[in-house]
Amino acid sequence: MPKSNKTSSSQTAGIVPAVHPFPPIIDNDSKVLILGSFPSLKSFENSFYYTHPRNQFWPILSAIFEQPAHTIEERMALLKEARIALWDVVGYCERKNSSDSNLQACQPNDIPKLLDEYSNIEAILFTGRKAEALYNRYFGKQLKYSTFLLPSPSPAYAAMRFESKLKVWRDILFKILPLEGDK
Repeated sequence: MPKSNKTSSSQTAGIVPAVHPFPPIIDNDSKVLILGSFPSLKSFENSFYYTHPRNQFWPILSAIFEQPAHTIEERMALLKEARIALWDVVGYCERKNSSDSNLQACQPNDIPKLLDEYSNIEAILFTGRKAEALYNRYFGKQLKYSTFLLPSPSPAYAAMRFESKLKVWRDILFKILPLEGDK
């Protein structure tokens, strides 16, 4: 049977399938799981979480924990020292750009399995409303964790200044994580 030269309607609209490219960053000392929705195109390009140059994720954590976060190695060390795990709710989707509003045909990562393997996680934080909504849709009734919504670190969320985001993130993280002297 001859192959069709027709392009699917989703491809003609610029929508492409995308599989989550990174494993979760987690270990047996992690206390908090921070969940985003799905990596940006820039993160795909740079092979690591939150690498868009205007995304405030790493500057916020760097300021809170007073550790550099310029390289992947520094970012991994910061997460380990702070006892923060990192992943995304979505494992597969179709999209045309990095905006959360363009995520379609989403399929979740296996977050219940991850949390079974790492029972040390005490709370789940979301880096935006889309991540929280997707988590609640897929897992909200079956997983019983304290959850917190963080102000989005995305450059698209300019309604809140960096200093205000930093304060909210710090307040939430230090509700869950013991202060330096209490480790």
